[in-house]
Amino acid sequence: MHSTNETTRQPWNLGRLIGLRPPIKPKHIWAIRTRLQHESRTRDLALFKTAIDSKLRGCDLIRLRVADVHLGDGVRLRITAVQQKTGRPVPFELIESTRETLAAWLKLRGPRSSDWLFPSRS
Repeated sequence: MHSTNETTRQPWNLGRLIGLRPPIKPKHIWAIRTRLQHESRTRDLALFKTAIDSKLRGCDLIRLRVADVHLGDGVRLRITAVQQKTGRPVPFELIESTRETLAAWLKLRGPRSSDWLFPSRS
């Protein structure tokens, strides 16, 4: 029997993208880098470039310390970070432009080795 007071409900995810999202494209990476450079956002640019080079999760990226990347008067070429989720060490290299941006960021904030590399903005 068909009820007369049936209402048609719309699904909550109608028209939304659900599931895995496609990976970020190189043209979008360059657009983000360019915008951050033009706006002189050194911290955010260093964070973005380090994230792209390392392929670390966000929680692992913000756990980096200055001592992990800073060596004497420069930035290390190879870094090893321990993943929080798996507990495994992940070695990665930083390209030249990322090292230059990190050096500029460390120069701005001061290279105190016990501090977080990317402290909170608030």
